[in-house]
Amino acid sequence: MLIIDWDDGTRCELPLSGLRAACPCAECRGGHAGMGGPGSPEMLRQPLPEGWSAALDSLQGVGNYALQPVWGDGHSYGIFSWEYLRQLCPGGEVHGGGG
Repeated sequence: MLIIDWDDGTRCELPLSGLRAACPCAECRGGHAGMGGPGSPEMLRQPLPEGWSAALDSLQGVGNYALQPVWGDGHSYGIFSWEYLRQLCPGGEVHGGGG
C-alpha cells in the first residue's frame, strides 16, 4: 500500500497492485496515444496482466512533481505525477498542492 497524506488533510491509500495496473507509461498504456489521460480510482481495480509484478523494489522522487516506482519485474518507466496520484485516490478530486 502506498499511503499519501495530502496537504488538505486527505489520506489516500493506494494498493500497489492497483498502482502497477494504472502505470501511465507508453508501454503500459499501449503506445504514446494512450498516455496523458486522467487517472481514476477504477484504474486501481484492473487485474494485472500475467508477468507483471506488484512488488515495489524502490520509489524515487522526480523533482517536485512526481514519483517513479521500480517494480519487482524490473519495470521502471512510469512516472506518476502528484496530480495523477490524486486522481487515482478514491474521493481524491484534484484541489492542487502536493503530497
